[in-house]
Amino acid sequence: MTFYETLLKETEKERNELMALPLIQQGAAGNISLQTYIGFLTQAYHHVKHTTPLLMACGSRLPGHYEWLRTAIGEYIEEEMGHQEWVLNDIEACGADKEAVRASKTLNSSASLATEVMVAYAYDMIQRVNPIGFFGMVLVLEGTSTAVATQAGETMMHSLNLPKKAFSYLLSHGSLDISHVSFYESLVNQISNADDQACLIHSAKIFYKLYGDIFRTIEAQYMH
Repeated sequence: MTFYETLLKETEKERNELMALPLIQQGAAGNISLQTYIGFLTQAYHHVKHTTPLLMACGSRLPGHYEWLRTAIGEYIEEEMGHQEWVLNDIEACGADKEAVRASKTLNSSASLATEVMVAYAYDMIQRVNPIGFFGMVLVLEGTSTAVATQAGETMMHSLNLPKKAFSYLLSHGSLDISHVSFYESLVNQISNADDQACLIHSAKIFYKLYGDIFRTIEAQYMH
């Protein structure tokens, strides 16, 4: 069994719990309101805007024997730069104020506690614990979007009667991240240190929980 296969097996329970959340299930079926979708995009913006800084921080903290991984992070950065602007453009295409979200001027446009905690955990993992642990977040975010993003975008486009330009984040990440996942698989299979492997498995489990909390918060705010 490769380390990537071990990683998936060890985190299967946490992944299944995330994928079973009502917001993810109903989003994939197109059964959510416009306000719920805008709420999702708002929280997406508040963590996606940290993707490039987190990748940069991770690269800067890797020891010399991970130079090959630092090079790969450079490729990730080129792919991920500016994606937060896609999210803001989607928010605008939904008829909401993207600049209010950017500036977080109102309660509904600011990052939730769950989003802040997930981002904080990612920075803390890189700076204090082990930069390899950041790849737990990559597994969770890219694996989830590959599984449901394209389907959710296409079904919601019809159910909410919105233009395709309101779904650039979801539609692009569904198809884009399939190639990312194979790239990710090739990278983690080169991580052979047992402590680093254990840290990555542990952090992925935590990130599944933290990312799930973002969806649970949106559900509590918009779906009850």
